[in-house]
Amino acid sequence: MLEGVRARLYALARRLRRLERRELDAVLRWLEHTGNLVHLSVLVFVPLLIAAVTWLANMTAAISFLLFPPLASGTYTLFADPEGKYSTPSKFVGGMTVGALCGWIALALAAAIGLRAGGVNAAGAALGIFFTGVCTWALDLEEPTAFSTALLVLVTGNTQLAYVLGIVVSSSFVAAAFVLWRRHFYEQRARYLYQTTSGDDHVLVPMYDRSETVARFAASIAGAHDAGKVVLFDIVDDEDAEGQRVDAAESDGETGASRTERAAGDAARRLESLAADLESAYDVPCEVVVAASGGRSAGLVLQTAREQNCDLIVAPYAEREDGGLSAFITGLFDSEIDVIAFRSNGIRRRRWQNSLVAVRGAGDTARAMLDFAIRVSQSGQPVSVCTCIDAESRRRTAEATLADLVDAFPGPFETHVVTASVESYLSRTAPRYDVCFVGSSTDRSAASRFVSPPTFRKLSDLEADVAIVHRGRHR
Repeated sequence: MLEGVRARLYALARRLRRLERRELDAVLRWLEHTGNLVHLSVLVFVPLLIAAVTWLANMTAAISFLLFPPLASGTYTLFADPEGKYSTPSKFVGGMTVGALCGWIALALAAAIGLRAGGVNAAGAALGIFFTGVCTWALDLEEPTAFSTALLVLVTGNTQLAYVLGIVVSSSFVAAAFVLWRRHFYEQRARYLYQTTSGDDHVLVPMYDRSETVARFAASIAGAHDAGKVVLFDIVDDEDAEGQRVDAAESDGETGASRTERAAGDAARRLESLAADLESAYDVPCEVVVAASGGRSAGLVLQTAREQNCDLIVAPYAEREDGGLSAFITGLFDSEIDVIAFRSNGIRRRRWQNSLVAVRGAGDTARAMLDFAIRVSQSGQPVSVCTCIDAESRRRTAEATLADLVDAFPGPFETHVVTASVESYLSRTAPRYDVCFVGSSTDRSAASRFVSPPTFRKLSDLEADVAIVHRGRHR
């Protein structure tokens, strides 16, 4: 009775832990989108910074509350568009300060020449806006909030100096916090949030058809990280060994088990020779695993990957007669492990210096492709990232998408927005590259794939190696 209760409680705890992991994974994937991260930062940091400045302002009665409206809007502009034209700390502090000074000078000038009126000085307001526009333009400090501070200083009474000093101190405090956030978190978000940059270090390679080029590609990916490891996996077909045993039983008397062991030993020696070569060429540890089975099986590969603690599988590309992915590849895709289906164009490459990444958006698959391209490309060689559009009206949005994508990663990049179909563009530009990365399209709906088949079906004649990247279905 007691043991049964304990078992049920243990099972319930395991389900809760799995649910917690799934929820945490969902939150992390949500945060991986730059737009979501920026909106969350706005909701967290803008209120906190304004609260901090308000608390500091309450320490002295000289600080007017009128400095907070432009400060709040300017702070929102900084965090909502960290790479925008108005998100430079110098412009933020300088623009607001120049605006306040221009408003103060305009008010003094209007009073000096006798331009007085009831309420807010209209002449001072006009001059303040004019001076602010001229000065911020001349000093390259154009900032929307500068015009707010120029107007608000008109209603501060006799505390214009305190208002200007308050603008300088409070805006400098916000700008310093923004710089720390952008430099140490936002620009490093790939390291903190993107799972492929901190994972995909242990790579399993199913060595079917003696895919040496595939193994070298996997070693290039794993070797980019200090914790990288390559596992070469091969299967000895015990059914073939049994058939050979029957044919040769009368001549040599060798048993089926011994024939399987001999075949496994031969495969292991062949893989160990390749593993030694990979270790020397790519400075990455390599292990060898050989199993006996009835044939190639996605389930066996996935089981081996889990046993060897591998978080990425790089498999030789295989397709059906109609051009679709083979059952083996689709079986690998239907798992929680990241997969690259690699198709060589026949050139036995040892290095991939030039990479082209074709993306549809800035999602996790696009980030994974970009991370892999950076790993395999020669150091200092720019990685090309392209997206194809069907109308010029979408160019600005596409350019912003590519900017969000590459901004999170270090290294040089080339971005291309092309008004053409992706297959025609890749066919035209592929000869300039060693490898092209495309997504597996498994994140698209069935209707979308029916109307527009996945890109890789149309790239059979591409004059470059092709890496089809699939992000695992994390559970």
